[in-house]
Amino acid sequence: MSFVSVRNVFQSYDRRPILERVNLEVEEGEFVSIVGASGCGKSTFLRLLLADETPTRGTITVAGGAPAREPGRERGVVFQRYSVFPHLSVRDNIVAAESFPTGWGWFRGGKLRAARGRADEVLERIGLAHVAGNYPATLSGGMQQRLAIGQALHARPRILLLDEPFGALDPGTRVSMHEFLTDLRAETKMTVFMVTHDLAEGFKLGDRVLVFDKTRWDPDFPEAYGATITFDFDARDHGVPYQRILDKIPSLAAAAMPSPA
Repeated sequence: MSFVSVRNVFQSYDRRPILERVNLEVEEGEFVSIVGASGCGKSTFLRLLLADETPTRGTITVAGGAPAREPGRERGVVFQRYSVFPHLSVRDNIVAAESFPTGWGWFRGGKLRAARGRADEVLERIGLAHVAGNYPATLSGGMQQRLAIGQALHARPRILLLDEPFGALDPGTRVSMHEFLTDLRAETKMTVFMVTHDLAEGFKLGDRVLVFDKTRWDPDFPEAYGATITFDFDARDHGVPYQRILDKIPSLAAAAMPSPA
């Protein structure tokens, strides 16, 4: 049995189709990169996986359980806009990812000191150790996004959902975060879904690269049909060179960004 099972999923907003006939089976521990032209439903698909939305039709199940009705701790997420706790220091934002929710709501005493020590290790890895005592408002946008990524990863969810998480980072930090994500994934065996416009990044990090696109198109009614998975590439052992994919799928060539790595 697959770990994540997506069966005949449709999603519409006000009768406007966004996704249609999406079927996918993902094994535990796989890293799935998701690419496609803007507006083809990639972020919508992540929200469905998060259980932040319910499909119009079809089901999404994890480990054979019932479809989730709301987000849970087992699913971590980092969207394009960073989301951190403004009233907590950078260090305690990382601690919060580990401690919330607990029966006490927060670590105390020796447990808190130990948690802050582990948080400092994470901050060192993501290049924020020098601002551990600062509040998020004092950080740049890119630094706050790094904090949000570190926070989500430190919670060690079974499923990590990433929506363009590295887009705001400078090239050097982006490569460092690639390494951090790869190392933590190897330690935790978590399953990852990542939306990216950078095809090279998708193939670098992913075991599989899914392409979302519309298979039906009406020039008079361009919103008449939804998108689905049109290609499912095996990216392991360097997979298919991404330039061949660009040559094969013109819509990706227009949307793709060059890799900073």
